[in-house]
Amino acid sequence: MARALVCPSCNRLNRVRPDKLTSGPKCGHCKHALDPSGTPRPVDDGELAQLIRSSPVPVLVDFYADWCGPCRSLAPHLEQLGKNHPGELLVVKVDTERHQEHARKLGVQGIPAIYLFRDGEVVDQTSGMRPLAFWEGWVRPHLS
Repeated sequence: MARALVCPSCNRLNRVRPDKLTSGPKCGHCKHALDPSGTPRPVDDGELAQLIRSSPVPVLVDFYADWCGPCRSLAPHLEQLGKNHPGELLVVKVDTERHQEHARKLGVQGIPAIYLFRDGEVVDQTSGMRPLAFWEGWVRPHLS
């Protein structure tokens, strides 16, 4: 099953065969090197909408703000989660101070708020600081 990586240069979604993840994959559009590490990346409302709509893998969205202490505490866990599942889970971050459209549409009342999308739809949501083991169990049923 193909994995998904987002180009850090042009923000296009790329499908990559699992056996190619470690061989320096490049963007099919701009030929920029893709980052197969699974590190969460910040996105704006437009990029988020595109990812949710087109991703062949689940998209975990962390709605956060820089000033939020629990958000800062949660960040390393979500970073590790992304690195544990490169290409089979996209982990992205939306700064609710700068990009409010999706948070407003979803009714986000507090942060950190975590939403999991699959095939363009919300499949689960939660909030607050949790340990990595919780996040692994939370996403596992949605991974291919």
